Amino acid sequence: MLAVGAPGPRLDRLSATLRSAGHQVQHAEPGEVRARVRLSPPDAVVALADERGGREMIQEIRRAPAGRAAPLLVVTRAPGPAGVVEGLRSGADDCVPDSSDPGELLARIDAKLRRVPVPVEHLPLDPGTGLYSRPHFLDEIDRELQRPAPSRRGGAVAVVGVAEMATLEARLGPRVHREVAERMAGVAERLGRACDRFGWDGDGRLLMLLPGIDGETARRGLSEFADAVAGTRFVVANEHVLLTPLIGWVPLEECSGHTPAVSAALDAVREAGRHRDLRPVRYEAWMRGTPRRRSVARALADALVPVLSPALMLLLGVGAPLAAYLLAYRLGVDAGPVVYWAVVAALVTAAALIVLECLFTLDAVPRPAGPSRPYPPASAVIAAYLPNEAATIVDTIESFLRVDYPGGLEVVLAYNTPRPLPVEDVLREIARRDERLVLLPVPGSTSKAQNLNAAVTRVRGEFVGVFDADHHPHPNAFRLAWHWLSNGYDVVQGHCVVRNGDSSWVARMVAVEFEAIYAVSHPGRTRMFGFGLFGGSNGFWTTDRLASTRMHGSMLTEDIDSTLRALSAGARIAVDREIVSRELAPTTLRALWNQRSRWAQGWLQVSLRHLRAVLASRTFTRRQKLGFLVLLGWREAQPWLTLQILPILLYSAWRAGGVDRLDWAVPAFLLATVFTVATGPVQAAFAWRLAVPEVRRRGGWFWRYLLLSMLFYGHFKNLVARNAHLKEFLGDRQWRVTPRTARKGNGP
Repeated sequence: MLAVGAPGPRLDRLSATLRSAGHQVQHAEPGEVRARVRLSPPDAVVALADERGGREMIQEIRRAPAGRAAPLLVVTRAPGPAGVVEGLRSGADDCVPDSSDPGELLARIDAKLRRVPVPVEHLPLDPGTGLYSRPHFLDEIDRELQRPAPSRRGGAVAVVGVAEMATLEARLGPRVHREVAERMAGVAERLGRACDRFGWDGDGRLLMLLPGIDGETARRGLSEFADAVAGTRFVVANEHVLLTPLIGWVPLEECSGHTPAVSAALDAVREAGRHRDLRPVRYEAWMRGTPRRRSVARALADALVPVLSPALMLLLGVGAPLAAYLLAYRLGVDAGPVVYWAVVAALVTAAALIVLECLFTLDAVPRPAGPSRPYPPASAVIAAYLPNEAATIVDTIESFLRVDYPGGLEVVLAYNTPRPLPVEDVLREIARRDERLVLLPVPGSTSKAQNLNAAVTRVRGEFVGVFDADHHPHPNAFRLAWHWLSNGYDVVQGHCVVRNGDSSWVARMVAVEFEAIYAVSHPGRTRMFGFGLFGGSNGFWTTDRLASTRMHGSMLTEDIDSTLRALSAGARIAVDREIVSRELAPTTLRALWNQRSRWAQGWLQVSLRHLRAVLASRTFTRRQKLGFLVLLGWREAQPWLTLQILPILLYSAWRAGGVDRLDWAVPAFLLATVFTVATGPVQAAFAWRLAVPEVRRRGGWFWRYLLLSMLFYGHFKNLVARNAHLKEFLGDRQWRVTPRTARKGNGP
């Protein structure tokens, strides 16, 4: 035994007590401990502390390696429990007052020798969580890296942070670090393999070593883990919370040691924190702070896309097919008639699908008569980019605060702005006046998806209405949405109505088009194929479903992408044209071009990502798969098929010896043309019949829309789609913001 203390009666009494129990005793004065334990490591240390608590003496003992591992008991002169508390907090394993009975002291020493206390950082597994402590986890990485190359196959190191950690710690205290890591480890152990190893770093981050797997398998496994964590309500500090896992990972073959591996994964975690979309982020060198350089080829491509697109469209849509027909003819194959009738059949099929949608909308799925449960708390999340929305956001907030919802409505404005704006002072004043408004700035955000992802775990409602910053919901919107959600649906898409139709001819055209989309196509398609779509705004999600789905900011139409992912996970999506929200339409042709280019390119991204998986999925029925084939496959092919009429006519004229020698009075061609052209008036008539009253009473808008569609707008949308396809394949994915104004129009 090593007795530490200044020579004197106290030290003599202590030594005599220890010897009486058969212990061999050595002495060390304060300041000599390091040298003494180096010569002869003790089984235990008993230190005599004075009235000040002995902090410095305890720290001196613990700085020596042998003193760090040995049980340390302190006998303190400090009066009352304060001295005992001070000794324990300073690093002692046990502490007793100077007045304690010698028998008690010997019993405590005996207990420590029988069950030697070990610092947590020296244990392989943390006793509180069952996870590897950070030092031992790093040792596991090194052991994996030191395995001979033939026996080491791939592997990955991942670090999992939590986006809400700072908020949880501020509200619930530091205990959440351990509890959050433990909860996430439970999910990882349930989904993982026996050879996976898990640790934590003391700050609530989960450390994962996944040996023996390739990069794609690691990514899929981490994605499954992220979805499971986000879709679970955990109990942390006796509260139910939703968590956003931020996963960064790096393949083991790219690591030279445990320090670079964990450091790289942490850099990827910080990148994941910018998006909060549940996707694991693989480390790339630019994440360490080195900016990505824009290559000369990329800059040249971006500059040439606007110039080359029209030429490429003509080359791919007209020139290449015409050359193919001519070459086939010289080889003895007359492909013109076959292609001609194929294109006619495709156009007739498209027209028939439009008519069927119109007919099915008359038998749209009815809304449940009432809610199956009482109205719960609800939340509205408004995603805004304030420099663009500054002129309209105050009116929008006021419209939400007028919503009539009996369960209590929380209004969350999740916004990003590159600089402080005067409108923020106005918003803070509204929030002080009405506690239902919650302002949520999202630093570093560059997209609507990031704003929504930041808000979804902070809302208090059982369901969430998602809105753009120019939308004014109907007062009954949340009541009607709960009718669906309380009866087994996960998402409800409402009816978006243009409220500034008087602003310009473009806005009037879009106003009628929105009626054709939201009042006719969406309900008709839902009834026809058995699935609905979330349109990005005026959509209502159960909070748990939205938390487990999130939005992916890399997709230009994150709403459609989230729809496909939610449907693939078993979600039910309803469409209700009576849940109305009024928004602002583009007022110029340039703004409309930019908006529709983003939509068209986003739809193409969704088709490329999801169509094959959806058609191969066992989740969907044959009827639904047919609907997805039309929605994601036919939709992308149609703009190019419509263009094939031109090369076919050119080829036919060449073959016949001139345009004047063509026979235009072919009955089948005339019937197909009449049928195709007739779909425009049919769709416009259904849109007028089912439109909201303030738009339906503007009959002239529908006649102008019908004329513009036949002469201009249909070709405009096909041109936008073809241009968007070229932009996607050339890698031009810039987001161009649709400008907003505060002008009002036909809304009540």
